[in-house]
Amino acid sequence: MATEDENPSQPDITVILKGQTSACKAARDAIAAGGEVVLYDGQPPQWMVLGIAATRLRRSLKIGLTTLGLDESIEILRARHRDEQLRTGNIVAADRSWFFTLYFDAGTGW
Repeated sequence: MATEDENPSQPDITVILKGQTSACKAARDAIAAGGEVVLYDGQPPQWMVLGIAATRLRRSLKIGLTTLGLDESIEILRARHRDEQLRTGNIVAADRSWFFTLYFDAGTGW
């Protein structure tokens, strides 16, 4: 989960991803290695993003997939206001073996 007051460009995402969750270093490394950053239009409410993330974690654990920081992101999302609007996106590793889901405050301007 990241918060930023300005309208940063995509390369600035690596600056935002400092110390948010345990997955942030791996996500920054994926960007540095040529990973693709995709930011989505629209601003779903917290409750929807939380539900999707929690379901993804449950299903991933059930089938034995590795997750990095998703449990931490869920806890951060739980602390947010139910109707708060969020921006989302992904970082897809250059070799397509990993993806990282991004959750931003809607005020980031993306």
